[in-house]
Amino acid sequence: MKAVILAGGMGTRIAEESHLRPKPMIEIGGKPILWHIMKIYSHYGINEFIILAGYKGYIIKEYFADYFLHNSDLQIDLAANTIQTLNHKAEPWKVTILDTGLNTMTGGRIKQAEKYIGDETFLLTYGDGVSDVNIKDLIAFHKKTGKLATVTTVQPEGRFGAMDIDMNGIIKSFKEKPKGDGGWINAGFFVLEPEVLKYIKEGDDACVWEKEPMEELSADGQIAAYKHEGFWKPMDALRDKNQLEQLWAEGKAPWKKW
Repeated sequence: MKAVILAGGMGTRIAEESHLRPKPMIEIGGKPILWHIMKIYSHYGINEFIILAGYKGYIIKEYFADYFLHNSDLQIDLAANTIQTLNHKAEPWKVTILDTGLNTMTGGRIKQAEKYIGDETFLLTYGDGVSDVNIKDLIAFHKKTGKLATVTTVQPEGRFGAMDIDMNGIIKSFKEKPKGDGGWINAGFFVLEPEVLKYIKEGDDACVWEKEPMEELSADGQIAAYKHEGFWKPMDALRDKNQLEQLWAEGKAPWKKW
């Protein structure tokens, strides 16, 4: 089974970092968040990836092209112009990187990967969010529903603390950043049948996966929600990056299952 990762956006809300590199290449603990996402999948035996690049995609290509070199000990003989690998630390990954265009929307990027996805069930997620979702259980849930699509859903935290105040102005309880309004939102980590690609028109680079395709799948009763109660964190802004960095530095990263 392949995992398709959307990694082509410009990341304008985290421009402090993304002006130098694509958002999925912003580092957490010295490794791109893209690497963290791939490690999540790899933990569950998913080792074949299709990365849908766009903005500064050459940086993603160079990272994986040089991955073996950067993760190996080397002995370099300058006079003989030879390089000997002493040992190496490689991932068991097969990585396909597609340049899907600078301004292509999410649906258009996915459609361009159709011939590489083939005719089997595949996984899809965004290149800027990590979670402790159990991929094995997610796939099993998808197969049980028999639907064409399954999306992982979460209830995000509210931005502020909430207080329960009685009629006399006395605080009865206080919760720091409780769950939001109770709604469930799209957290990525999809499981999809290849038939969903028919919901995206050929050559429609303006297609947004989260709009017409998902709306039509919903109207057809072909999309299921996998409710995830655990950790999920998108890296939308610099504060999110800093929070993820702190969790990693403290050894408290919930997504680290490997």
